[in-house]
Amino acid sequence: MGLVYADVELINGYDLENARRYIIGEDEVRKMHVNMLVDTGSIMLCINESIQEQLQYPVTEKRKAETADGRIIECDVVSGVELRFKNRQTTCRAMVLPGSSEPLLGAIPLEDMDVLIHQQRQELIVNPDHPYFAQMKLK
Repeated sequence: MGLVYADVELINGYDLENARRYIIGEDEVRKMHVNMLVDTGSIMLCINESIQEQLQYPVTEKRKAETADGRIIECDVVSGVELRFKNRQTTCRAMVLPGSSEPLLGAIPLEDMDVLIHQQRQELIVNPDHPYFAQMKLK
């Protein structure tokens, strides 16, 4: 199996809320499109310092994490990350990886958006059982 990437939009959720309240203009909402590695082995969404610098999410805590090569690193955790893929969206926290590390789309946002990896096409798709809306399992 090869690597699967997805084009997603990241939005500063606090800016979005301020725009809804007419505190800032719609054109002031910080957002960007990012091509992320879909990583079902990663639990959280992971962005890098470059993305964090541009979108300015508030840091809520620091956490230790184990990297793919077994190193333990300490990362900032940010909140208010709105993520959009096709007709799906979620708001979640993200770990900030050092430097220009590859951003990762982990299991929590994948499950929340009800998206799947299509094995034959090697791409991220919305769940074909629920094509028009995300559906969650509560059990």
